Amino acid sequence: MQGLSSAPDPVIGSRFAPTRWQRRLGAWGRLLPVFGTLLCLALAMASPAHAVQPDEIMSNPAQEARARNLSRELRCMVCQNQSIDDSSAPLARDLRLLVRERIAAGDSDQQVLDFLVARYGDFVLLKPPFEKSTLPLWLLTPLLLVGGGLGLWGFSRRRSKAMQAAADAPPRLSEEEEARLAKLVATESSAGEPV
Repeated sequence: MQGLSSAPDPVIGSRFAPTRWQRRLGAWGRLLPVFGTLLCLALAMASPAHAVQPDEIMSNPAQEARARNLSRELRCMVCQNQSIDDSSAPLARDLRLLVRERIAAGDSDQQVLDFLVARYGDFVLLKPPFEKSTLPLWLLTPLLLVGGGLGLWGFSRRRSKAMQAAADAPPRLSEEEEARLAKLVATESSAGEPV
């Protein structure tokens, strides 16, 4: 059979060979494309969904618009990273209904916000006011970002220094090479020649 050999085809072998990062990460490297695909699918499916149910909608369109605007400014106390307009948590539904009740009772937007802040604190606002009591809410994120950036910078700097030191260091000899070198040194020194 001419043309068939036991050696792997270099084109097929290189096509399915693991990448440098997959080899470096080992078993996790093989899962990296799977995680990447799942992340892309999750991001594609994560369209902004409004959780307002049809039975919550007010009959007056102007009042409904006010309620929706206020709902976008209020934090879901369960999810903590979503507005009550986007959250489907039962507490968010209760807060949406409370906002609509207050608007139907004739409260202004500021009165509704003041009522909810009095009940839940400034944390209920997605954009809390910049005050002494809310200082941690405003400063924690930038401090974490700066700290993480400095940590990554320090890690990469130490790693590059270690890699540079490893590149500058002479290569280590294998046991076989060390034995051969010792033998050569011994024969040279026994011959009386300076080493």
